[in-house]
Amino acid sequence: MPPLDVAGAASIGKSVQIRGEVKGSEDLLVDGLVEGTITLTESRLTIGPNAQVQANVSARDVVILGTLKGDIYASGRVELRAGANIVGDIKAARLSIEENASFSGKVDLLQGAAGSVSDRGPAPAPSTTQPGALFGTPQ
Repeated sequence: MPPLDVAGAASIGKSVQIRGEVKGSEDLLVDGLVEGTITLTESRLTIGPNAQVQANVSARDVVILGTLKGDIYASGRVELRAGANIVGDIKAARLSIEENASFSGKVDLLQGAAGSVSDRGPAPAPSTTQPGALFGTPQ
């Protein structure tokens, strides 16, 4: 597994448990238990490999290596790394899913957001062509 690029980020360690609302304006690494909401509007949220998060999250970028049960909103990019386990909906400008990541939910790729339009044109509808990705029932 590649090392986490979280230099200078605030962190919630493996033994820390938080129930409630987490808000901030700096990058955050969560490797413990968080239940509630996480809001980092202009920052990057990294959910580490030991994390157990039951929260709706909102951040500029979201990187997940652990477990998240809740919805994700990212104005930038969401990365589901190998070993990630996500149950919830994703709304983001860009989405990356690595092999061996597990995902159950709905994806809404935002059009017109910064960096959301690629050379390939509009994003295709979610499919199971991504190895390791499990998508919810199409509407």
